[in-house]
Amino acid sequence: MPGRVLHPRRPWEGRRIVLGVTGGIAAYKAVQLARDLTRLGAEVDAVLTPGAQRFVQPLSFEGVTGRSSATELFSTEGAALHIKLGSEADVVCVAPATADLIARAAQGRADDLLTTTLLATRAPVLICPAMNDRMYSHPQTQANLRHLQEALAYRIVGPATGPLAADEGSGPGRMLEPHEIVEEIGRALSGASPLRGKKVLITAGPTREAIDPVRFIGNRSSGRMGFALAAAAWRRGADVKVVAGPVSLPVPYGVEVLPVETAREMLECVSEHLPEADVSVFASAVGDYRPAKPSKEKLKRAEVGSKMTLTLVENPDVAGETRALRKTGAVSVGFALETRALLENARAKLESKGFDLIVANEVQADGAGFEVDTNQVVLLGADGETEELPLLTKDEVAEIILDRISTLMESSG
Repeated sequence: MPGRVLHPRRPWEGRRIVLGVTGGIAAYKAVQLARDLTRLGAEVDAVLTPGAQRFVQPLSFEGVTGRSSATELFSTEGAALHIKLGSEADVVCVAPATADLIARAAQGRADDLLTTTLLATRAPVLICPAMNDRMYSHPQTQANLRHLQEALAYRIVGPATGPLAADEGSGPGRMLEPHEIVEEIGRALSGASPLRGKKVLITAGPTREAIDPVRFIGNRSSGRMGFALAAAAWRRGADVKVVAGPVSLPVPYGVEVLPVETAREMLECVSEHLPEADVSVFASAVGDYRPAKPSKEKLKRAEVGSKMTLTLVENPDVAGETRALRKTGAVSVGFALETRALLENARAKLESKGFDLIVANEVQADGAGFEVDTNQVVLLGADGETEELPLLTKDEVAEIILDRISTLMESSG
């Protein structure tokens, strides 16, 4: 979530997360991870091994979580602290997970507070490996990871490939970044969902149509709403692809982004991927028109004169023209951005495009529309049901839209 303002929200808000920290140089990243999870509304209990305390101090975690850190198996909080931590956790995440911790967990050892907590919990467990690439590639480490994954159903998250500790070069073994682990924890917290294992296709952002090699006709869509939907769908277990016009946003973790520029490119890309989609969401702002004859050379003011006249021709209707390509039984959602007659125009679009649900909002409403992190929308269903939402963040709106999509998927069987 680089560059994002974090606030309490689903699926982290009100959930209990045990963050195990072991003795690797990546332990410093765990402090940021604990901070981000706390800002998202989670209660984070940090459990530090003796090795972890060589790199980071319990006080650092207490400062960012507002909760006491745990370090000793036998402490004044009671000999059964590991049972309390394990039974109350919604997720246990070990980040970083050293080769030693991975080996001890695979053997079912119970020689410190973290390993005993792993034995006591029945919550999802995420293991985030972090070590030198030679240690990571060792056959015993790989066998231990397979055992954790296959026999114990632990989720192995990472590692990434990149720079390792000083003088250790670069390779596989680097711990994922905190914002990536946050998303993995969110996916674990989301639990069972009708979207799990399903293919979701989302269009997002604007389109651009060239006037000449320098100038274009476009719109102010930022892609924020479509990307928020993509991230939330991935957390619910979906395989997500986003056909995105030109945007300046980080790619959502776990999501495949297919970049396009023009409406015709978006039509071609959607046509290719829509037939396999169980859910399609048309959240992009596709330009209705394009210049009929874009210039191959930059238009010079001295040559064009004081007035420029452009002849525009109609662009393809991406949602309408691909309607026949939708998989039988798939759920399809549209967006309607209006400046007047919001409900009437949205209802007409819902029916003409064959959507199961349409999300309508007025571009001139305070806090809604383009280039902001909030939105105020009305949901209109094909069954005639209408629901007006208050002003919410686009992340919150995305969760509600996906709730409605899940209900539609369940009702269709």
